[in-house]
Amino acid sequence: MRTLAITQNLSADGSPEFLGDWFDPTSHAPDLNEEVLRQSEAEDVLLLGRQTFEDFRSFWPQQSDDRSGIAAHLDRVHKVVVSTTLGDPEWTNSTVVGAQWRDRVRDLKAQDGGDVVCTGSLTLCPALIETGLVDEYRLFTFPAVQGRGRRLFPDGFEARLELVESRSFSNGVVLTRYRVSGSGS
Repeated sequence: MRTLAITQNLSADGSPEFLGDWFDPTSHAPDLNEEVLRQSEAEDVLLLGRQTFEDFRSFWPQQSDDRSGIAAHLDRVHKVVVSTTLGDPEWTNSTVVGAQWRDRVRDLKAQDGGDVVCTGSLTLCPALIETGLVDEYRLFTFPAVQGRGRRLFPDGFEARLELVESRSFSNGVVLTRYRVSGSGS
C-alpha cells in the first residue's frame, strides 16, 4: 500500500498561495533542494489539480538549464491530473481523471509502489483532505508573511497529527512532516 502525502510550501502565516515573491522553486538553497529531490525519488505518482498542472506544464518543460533536477523529475514521474475540463494533457507521463477521481486515488493508494504526492492544487488539496485518504503532510514553511491567501485545510476540518520530522534549512525554511494519527503508513 502506498503513502498518500500532501507536500506544500507555506508562508509563515500558513498560506500555500503564492501572492508575493516569497517562493521561487528555481532558487532553493542547496540543502533544501537536496531534500526536495530526496522526497521526489520516493514518489511514483504526482497528483495535481488542473491549474497547478497547467502552471507546471507551462514552466518546467521549458527549463533547459535546470540544475535543481526538478524538471527532469517532473518529466519522469507519472502525473495524474484531476480535471473535468482538461482534454489531452500534452505532457509526457500524464493522465487526466475526471469526476471519479476519488476512486482513482483509492486505487492508486491500494497498489504497491512509491508515494502518491499532491502538491500545489489549492482546490484539490482540501477536497483530498476531506476524503480521509491522506496519510502524511510534508509542510515546508518559508520565512515570509504575506498576510492573506487561502489555507491548506478546509474550514472546520480537525485531525490529530503525529510529528515525524522537523528540520530547518540554511535559507530559514523549516520542514515539518506529520503523519495522520491512526494511519498505517
